[in-house]
Amino acid sequence: MPTGPKGQKRPADVIGNAVRVMRIATGEEEDAVIDDGKDPAAKALGAKGGKKRAENMTPERRAEIAKKAAESRWKKG
Repeated sequence: MPTGPKGQKRPADVIGNAVRVMRIATGEEEDAVIDDGKDPAAKALGAKGGKKRAENMTPERRAEIAKKAAESRWKKG
């Protein structure tokens, strides 16, 4: 049986997966959500961090960072 990204068991075929979703929706089966151990408040703040950082940067600095990222992407190929 295949596993999800966090080790949860999943049906191997599409029909089996659809049946599992239906059982969860009707309450026959519990949806086993594995806790990743991270604080939800910290995750929310982390999502805001990149946007806030970009707002505080000058357009020149953002361009520098973008150029550096593009160069590193093209070097890998």
